[in-house]
Amino acid sequence: MVVTKGANGNGVRMTPAGEKLASPSRVREHDMSVVAPSVVDSESAATASPQANEGLYLLGRPTLKRFIRHVNYNAVNPPDEGTLVEEWQAAHRALLGLEKDEAGFADNPRITKMGPEYEPQLIELLKNPLIRNGFNTVPTEIALVDLEQMVVYQKHIDITFASERALQLSATPSDAEIFRVCLPSETQYPPVRWSGVSSDKFVFVSPSNDLRFLGVMPLEPGHVTGCAHPGSLVGVVGAAVGFGSNFLNAVYVENRLILRNGSHRAYALFKRGCRRVPCIIQHVRSRDELELVGSSELTRHPDLYLRHPRPPMLKDYFHPALHKAMSVHRRLHQVTVSFSVEQTELPAL
Repeated sequence: MVVTKGANGNGVRMTPAGEKLASPSRVREHDMSVVAPSVVDSESAATASPQANEGLYLLGRPTLKRFIRHVNYNAVNPPDEGTLVEEWQAAHRALLGLEKDEAGFADNPRITKMGPEYEPQLIELLKNPLIRNGFNTVPTEIALVDLEQMVVYQKHIDITFASERALQLSATPSDAEIFRVCLPSETQYPPVRWSGVSSDKFVFVSPSNDLRFLGVMPLEPGHVTGCAHPGSLVGVVGAAVGFGSNFLNAVYVENRLILRNGSHRAYALFKRGCRRVPCIIQHVRSRDELELVGSSELTRHPDLYLRHPRPPMLKDYFHPALHKAMSVHRRLHQVTVSFSVEQTELPAL
């Protein structure tokens, strides 16, 4: 939307390297929909309704209050709080056992160099400007990783959405199929609708919670073409809303791999039996660099993911004692962009 006023390790290395204007009174609703078929697997279809998806939430880690709040807000038929407390405590006890039995399991994850058979797909992928511009902050590579050792910080998974992802895979997916799911060279976006709701406010809505505010872009008049300008432009301030990079991406920091993006694809692949998959890996050499490329959850609680003997892991989504499955309300994700303009007079110097 335009408002007037981018190591160490093995792999393929990547070196650091508008929307139409309209006057507020004439803003119309915009439809940028790319609608995927609404299909779920038989496991989900048995319990899902048109207004509900199947979801899961990881149990047993701080905080219990956050878990209860999530269930009460999202579940179609939330259990009573006593039941939720018991489920969470049972998972916590299971995790205490795993801290002993699987201590260090996430350390020194296996990272394998991409073979020559991947070269055509890698060449095509590296043409994508999102690769060049989105992964140029720290040393980065594309390599094969083991999902068994992947650390995760996302506590919830939309099983229905992950099942739709799985439809892109055959019963026994080839390496080429897995590559396309993990690192697609062609971008496919979820449905989005946006419109102006007042002279200084625009609202964007999508079923995908990946919809986000991407930042402010200072633009020159020449960047805005194909539409009538409201005056003689001096500059344009663009408030960008869109989606993050559509790639399986992890950060390698302090000898652990933490999944940064692509949780639902990783879930679908793991469920299908895939373990070794291609991934963009950002090599983070310090906590200071982690502040630049890590998620807010990771930077707020780094020791849980980097120092804990048994951190939350992708395989926990499939551990019967460590997650709660439930029917959840379907929701739309909304991003609201508003702005203000101030005009005043200053004394001449």
